[in-house]
Amino acid sequence: MKYPKEYLQEIKTRLKISTVVSKTVSLKKRGKEYVGLSPFKTEKTPSFTVNDEKEFYHCFSTTEHGNIFDFVMKTQNLKFGESVKYLANLAGMRPYTFSKEDEIREEKWNKYKLIYAKYVEFYHQGLFKNPLAKEAKDYLKNRNLTIEEVKKFKIGYVSNDENFKEEIFKEFTESEIKETGLFYFDENKKKYIDRFRDRVIFPINNISGDPIALGGRILKDNKYLAKYINSPETPFFKKRIQSL
Repeated sequence: MKYPKEYLQEIKTRLKISTVVSKTVSLKKRGKEYVGLSPFKTEKTPSFTVNDEKEFYHCFSTTEHGNIFDFVMKTQNLKFGESVKYLANLAGMRPYTFSKEDEIREEKWNKYKLIYAKYVEFYHQGLFKNPLAKEAKDYLKNRNLTIEEVKKFKIGYVSNDENFKEEIFKEFTESEIKETGLFYFDENKKKYIDRFRDRVIFPINNISGDPIALGGRILKDNKYLAKYINSPETPFFKKRIQSL
């Protein structure tokens, strides 16, 4: 469940990263930074630095890098929520209590991520297995994209096959699916239509690597259809610049 940014910032304001790190690592002041032996690797020459002003640590010997929460998670083998509780206690703050609204939003967020993950995986695999995807593969090849790159970015192709739509509507509610923007309701045909049908799709991921939106490119020029489209804005995807 997501903590409010204000709550996390208050922890960072109350606790210097050097204060937290010094409970595990012996630090010495060097200019604007602190240095010490890496907590991630046995070493004789200090390669670990902490910067309170920039609120991060960096280990040159292992390339480990992060903020106060990352350090606690990695050195104490805690999950993010556990690290927040630990640091809040250390900062003399009350544990954050999630409201019913928080729980509902978290449940919607998990369903949203799951629908997108299934959609992206199904049509990514279809790019290699579906005979109808030959034109899409030729398009990607002509754009000089390698198989490795296609797999890395989970690029896919959405065919007119409606098997996936039928299965996803059995597994999730209409409102859960509608919130993703992957399908829209056609008033004339009285049914849901796949927004990215007949398009090569490019997943748009959040900072955690979860697909939360798509970009789509049509293969055949059609004066009635846009060549490129993106997912519409949703409760979990905003087209303006996202803050962390």
